[in-house]
Amino acid sequence: MKIVAYIYSDPLLPSAPTENIWGLEVDKVYQDLGKHQQLEQLITDCKTDQADQPDYLLVRRLEELGDNVKIISDRLNQLESLGIKIITTEQDYSSPQWNQFNPQKLKFNLSNLLQEVQTNKKRTRLEQGHARNRLKILPPPGKAPYGYRRGQDRYIIDKSTAPVVKDFFERFLLFGSLRGAVRYLENRYGKKISPNTGRNWLSNPVYRGSLKYKNNEIISHTHTPILNAEEAAQIDRLLRRNSRLPRRTASAPRSLAGLVICQQCQLTMNITKVTQHKKKTEYLYLRCHKCPQSPKCRAIAYSEILNQTIEKICLELPLAVNQLELPNNTAIENKLRQEIKQKEIIINQLPILLTQAVLDQETVDLRNYKLRGEIAQLENKIAQLPPGNLQAIAQAVSLPQFWLDLSEAERRFYFREFIKQIEIVRNISQSWSLKLNFIF
Repeated sequence: MKIVAYIYSDPLLPSAPTENIWGLEVDKVYQDLGKHQQLEQLITDCKTDQADQPDYLLVRRLEELGDNVKIISDRLNQLESLGIKIITTEQDYSSPQWNQFNPQKLKFNLSNLLQEVQTNKKRTRLEQGHARNRLKILPPPGKAPYGYRRGQDRYIIDKSTAPVVKDFFERFLLFGSLRGAVRYLENRYGKKISPNTGRNWLSNPVYRGSLKYKNNEIISHTHTPILNAEEAAQIDRLLRRNSRLPRRTASAPRSLAGLVICQQCQLTMNITKVTQHKKKTEYLYLRCHKCPQSPKCRAIAYSEILNQTIEKICLELPLAVNQLELPNNTAIENKLRQEIKQKEIIINQLPILLTQAVLDQETVDLRNYKLRGEIAQLENKIAQLPPGNLQAIAQAVSLPQFWLDLSEAERRFYFREFIKQIEIVRNISQSWSLKLNFIF
């Protein structure tokens, strides 16, 4: 018994499968990419050497046998007339002469299957159309993101809505609070969006001048950005930083919110406000409401922890930065930019190869698309490099007056730039001290 298999894949659609997908030993695999030459070769081989022709032909789906139902039916008849049993692995089909079913029922099943094939072909043609637009670096189908409108071949900035998006980004960069930026947008412009929508805006490549397609590939420099590269890198860093914090503390009014834990019970300390009857004076405390200790860990005045945090960060931050073995970011960035330059040289050579008939238009478009996707990945690596002037920054913020002159919102922003966690270390004598855990 001889078994062969046939695989067809479209170069515009997801990558071709491997030959080891059948789950059993196959004598030979015929594989096509874009055309059906190997399928024609299979039919020719079977007609030429009928003594060595296969008993079974495995295909994934019938639509791989041709571009439309008529061609598929003709090739089915050719193969089955040679006595070859066709089995589909992803559809319920096997050759009629190998079945013992009722002929009427078999005819009905085949008719339904051909209708399914026709539907799949229509969907494939739609996907091919989207893929061709993708290779031409055209925007994906659908409505343009807020702040843009669709042009003939690219997104165009909408002058009436783009300032709203820009102001939203600037507010987030200023205070590092997503919910705060969302509230600001509603109060200032009357534009209501959910925090999830705001988070999508912050991470959407479109606002950075790039396109993101359904296959998650990103192509950069496709239209005018609302965010520049430095702002985009800062937003990504703020989003990563906020993801480490307890829920809602990124927009909390107090700078220590979500940062302080009790070393004894390992639970987050909550900020509690206490007032006196008929008096405007407020007292802030840090306490753990769910403390499992008995008796529970005592509350501590917020101002005392804040003052000691400022003292310790001024003393310990420069020392911690000096002990870091920082990579040579300049050398890494230069290497990445050299790779980008090499790929840009290849892209500039593609039109020349097209005019010389070395490459056809489809191959040029495909190569250009892949190279631009690789360039976008390299640019993303550059954007994620840590700041090279960390030591200078540490020295600048090591003055107590710097922290005391900030508002609580501004202090919250800078605390989270450097501090991962603040631990309260309690002593037997009811005294306490702080331990700062820096992000780096």
